[in-house]
Amino acid sequence: MLDPALAFQTAVRAALIDAPEVLAHLQPANIRAGSIRPERLPSVVLGDARTEFLGCAAGSQRLARVFLTLHIWAQEDGADTARQIGAAIYGALEFGPKDTAEISLDDWAQPRMVWLRDPQPELTLTHGAMALEAVVRWRV
Repeated sequence: MLDPALAFQTAVRAALIDAPEVLAHLQPANIRAGSIRPERLPSVVLGDARTEFLGCAAGSQRLARVFLTLHIWAQEDGADTARQIGAAIYGALEFGPKDTAEISLDDWAQPRMVWLRDPQPELTLTHGAMALEAVVRWRV
C-alpha cells in the first residue's frame, strides 16, 4: 500500500457501522464516500482524505498523518437530527477506529466539529463537518 488514506477511511466507516448509537439514526448504506450533498437523508459522507507522509519505522513500516472530513447531512426537523448524529459519531470515534489488518493507529486527535446552514435555504438541510486526524502505521 502506498497511501493509507483508503484503509483509514474504511476503518472509520467500519467503526460507524459497528456503533448502534449511529445506526439508530441512519442506515449503513447512507454512510459512504462520495459526493458532498447526498440524495438520501440523513447521511454521512466521507470526504477526500489528505495524507502527510512522516517517514519510515522499524520492520519495513511506514508512518503517515491522515486527515479526513466527515460530512453529516440531515433535513432540519426541530429535533436536530444532524446534531444527534454528530454526537453519536463522536461517541463512536472518541478513541479512534480500531486497528485493521492494513493499518494501526499510533496517534488519534479528538474529532473537531462545525455546523453550517445549507447555502440553498429552500432545501432546509443541516450540514455538519467533522475533522478527523490520525497517525497511522502500515507495513510495506
